[in-house]
Amino acid sequence: MFDTDFITGEHKRTLDDRFRLALPPEFVQRVTNLQGEAVIIKERHGGLSLWRPADWQERFAQRLELIKQKIKIGLLDPRHPDLQRFGRLISTRSMSVSFANRSRLLVPEGFREFLDVPAGQEVMVVGAAICVEVWQPVAWREALKDQLPLFDGLMQGIIS
Repeated sequence: MFDTDFITGEHKRTLDDRFRLALPPEFVQRVTNLQGEAVIIKERHGGLSLWRPADWQERFAQRLELIKQKIKIGLLDPRHPDLQRFGRLISTRSMSVSFANRSRLLVPEGFREFLDVPAGQEVMVVGAAICVEVWQPVAWREALKDQLPLFDGLMQGIIS
């Protein structure tokens, strides 16, 4: 079950020459299990998210099980192209990662290209309530520009 203490904060960090990223220890603690593992997700071009494995599994497993049930009883037979596209996205969207000493994460190769930040450059590490996000700085500024004016309405919609 998700923690009700939101993960918040915004930090600039630099990807080192090997694409390692040091995250704030309090962020790492919130997205890793006891073995220091997390799940990294491709969210939107220029943005990745990190989840505690159990939280990601809880969020995703029920939906995946429903899709499997629909396949089993033939409800998705006419939608094979959609199912194939969905399968391709599942194959590339997420993977397990481990944090090394000092809260350091090696950003996996396919995720580096998606993040679109060269080695030695800055990224933004942002608490997103239920996960931690890593953003390419221009994509982060654009997301803020688009979303900040909608904040009050978003909050009202969530609490209503």
